[in-house]
Amino acid sequence: MWWILGAVGLLLAALVLESGLLAYSMYVLLGLLLISRYLARSWIDQLQAERHVRPAGQLDDEAEEHAGGLALEIGDRLVVRLVVENTGALPIPWFLLEDVLPNQALHPVSPKLKLRGKRIQIGMLGPRGELVIKYSLECLRRGYHQIGPLVLETGDLFGLHRRFRVVAPPKFVLVYPRIVPLSGYDLASRRPIGDVRIMHKLYEDPTRIAGVRAYQQGDPLNRVHWGATARTGQLHSKVLEPSTLSGITVLLDFHKNGYPGRGEPFRSELAVTCAVSLAHAVFLMGQQVGLVSNARDAAERIKTEGWDREPSSRQAARRAAADVAASRRLEPLVVETRRGADQLQRIRETLARVELTDGFTFAEMILECAHRLPRDATALAILPDVSAATAIALGNLRRRGMAVAVVLVMLDDDGLENAYARLVAEGIRDLRHLTSEDALPDLCRNQVHRLAYYDFATLGG
Repeated sequence: MWWILGAVGLLLAALVLESGLLAYSMYVLLGLLLISRYLARSWIDQLQAERHVRPAGQLDDEAEEHAGGLALEIGDRLVVRLVVENTGALPIPWFLLEDVLPNQALHPVSPKLKLRGKRIQIGMLGPRGELVIKYSLECLRRGYHQIGPLVLETGDLFGLHRRFRVVAPPKFVLVYPRIVPLSGYDLASRRPIGDVRIMHKLYEDPTRIAGVRAYQQGDPLNRVHWGATARTGQLHSKVLEPSTLSGITVLLDFHKNGYPGRGEPFRSELAVTCAVSLAHAVFLMGQQVGLVSNARDAAERIKTEGWDREPSSRQAARRAAADVAASRRLEPLVVETRRGADQLQRIRETLARVELTDGFTFAEMILECAHRLPRDATALAILPDVSAATAIALGNLRRRGMAVAVVLVMLDDDGLENAYARLVAEGIRDLRHLTSEDALPDLCRNQVHRLAYYDFATLGG
């Protein structure tokens, strides 16, 4: 624009001064600017691209996509194939393309994806020409990873005009967290993490009546509710509450204040691995399992924030796929506690997408969803830190009659002592400290000693 304004100004000056040579030069320059501008727009509009993402070893038409994208395990590799095409009749002398990946995915210290190949290239295309680009990505950590979009840049031969375009909408890859098999989980104890193994149905407490229902053939006489039978004239039986705990509800604290940068991302990843491993162990026992977390959902963040399709510069195009640092979550992530063949899958998908948040604290999360926690399941809290508010929130759950267990993740000596004092003051005795993934298989083997009033277990050194 400034070139055009300058050329017009010089042309007017040439007309006033009656300088034919200067006027002729400005006419040529204006024509060159207009032609360059037109060609730059035409070339960028002619470029089209298509993206194919598939797991390594599969063909494009064999790749099965999850509802939000491909679903892979840690260690799997995927292949990205980009087909860039010139749909116009004019040749494109040069263009620069970059398949954008989020900055955190390629972090030099703790990358989530390992890149093999080139995702940035410079090329040229003739009329109706085509260029194919391939590179691969190895999944190193769990997460909801965005692959793309593709940023294209081209311009005239003189460098006077450059145009940018975002094409090939991004694909998303869901990488599940690693499940570590637990040993010794079926050992019964006075206060286990989770529940004791029950081969058939729950034992029922005859002193805890949950309701009344119509009599069914086979109900014993001691189950008959004679008062309701007398009032209605028909036999009714009592419904009793179970006297044995069944399953767990995992309460995962993922507020960023509990995960200082010095220990990241290893501490938060250990918390997620611990949560999914415990859920897996309970699921294999056929018991109910659920999840509540104050984390941010990566899929929801991408859906809300979106990405810029018409950037004004290359930097703006690259920022389109970058993560936003802060995002406040107004409601917890909840997977209802229940049995089911697909219950573990729901929990794995949710834990694969969780990100640290600056929204709800753990105490606020408990206050928000305490009414949704079943009383017949152990509330298992996985905490990176224990504040006074967190201890009080868990103490309130215990006073409501719920069994509460706590797993502390990678606390230092001072934090461990404070957490221990606050939780024991609230009457919570079932505490375990996890310091590494190698210690996770033995997390449930160190059961509470039957003769001790409380027991505090530290695993992994």
